[in-house]
Amino acid sequence: MLVDINAYIGHWPFKQLKYNTCEKLLERMNKFGVDVSVISNLSGIFYKNTQSANEELYDEIKSDRRFSDRFIPFAVINPIYAGWRDDLETCSNKMGMKGVRLYPLYHDYELTDTSLIELVKRARDKGLTIAFTLRMVDKRQRSWMDISKEWELKDIVPIMREVPDAKYLILNIANGMQLNDKDTDLFKNANVVMDTSGREISDLGELIKKYGKDKFAMGTHSPILDYITGLLRIESLRKNEADEATKELLRSGNAKKIIGL
Repeated sequence: MLVDINAYIGHWPFKQLKYNTCEKLLERMNKFGVDVSVISNLSGIFYKNTQSANEELYDEIKSDRRFSDRFIPFAVINPIYAGWRDDLETCSNKMGMKGVRLYPLYHDYELTDTSLIELVKRARDKGLTIAFTLRMVDKRQRSWMDISKEWELKDIVPIMREVPDAKYLILNIANGMQLNDKDTDLFKNANVVMDTSGREISDLGELIKKYGKDKFAMGTHSPILDYITGLLRIESLRKNEADEATKELLRSGNAKKIIGL
C-alpha cells in the first residue's frame, strides 16, 4: 500500500499547476500506484478566510464517490483569523477532516503565538494531526509578491516544546536537518513524521539511522513538485539501509498510524 501524506488541490497565484483537482490527482495516483493521498486546498494559504478553501475541498471530495475512499482531507486554519475556533469545529466534526495544515510564514504569526498554541492543543484533544510545511516553493523562483523566507527543521521546534504530545507532520524539508542534541531527543520522542518530498531527505538511509524508522513517510508535495521523487527515495534504499518491513512503514505504515487510518 502507498499513502502520500503531502498533496494538494487548488491554485498557486504565482505558478501554473497541473493535476491540481481531485480528478486529475486521482489519475496521477492511479498511474503511480498510490492508494490514498492526504490533501488540502492550496487556495487556503491565500484566502483571507481559509474556511472558504476548506469548503471548496469538502465539496469537491463529495462530488464523486470515488474521492471519499482515496482522499484524506486536512483543513487550512489561520489561528489569528477571527472565527478559527468555529472553523476547526466545523472541519473536524461536520466535514470529517483528519488534520490541520498551518502556514505561519504566509499567515504571519510566530510559533509561540498563544492562538497557535491553543489551536494545536485543541487539535491534539480531538486526535487531529498538525502539519507544517517548511517550504512551499523555491525562493529563487518566487514572485516578488511571495515570501522569501524558508524554514529549517530547527524552526519548528518551539511549538513542539509548547505542545510535545500532539501529532505532527513536517513536510517538504528543503533546508537544514541539523538539530542540537536536546532538540534531536525531542524529535525522537515526539509523535512526528517527516515526508520524503524535500531535497534534504536525499540521504534517507542516514536520516533513518539518526531519527528512527518510524519518523518518515512517503510524500510528493504534488502538484508543486514532481510526483515520483518522494517514492524513489524509499525504493532506492539499499538492503543495509532499510529492510522490506521498514520500507512498508515508509510507504504506508507510519502514515496510517499518525493519521489514524
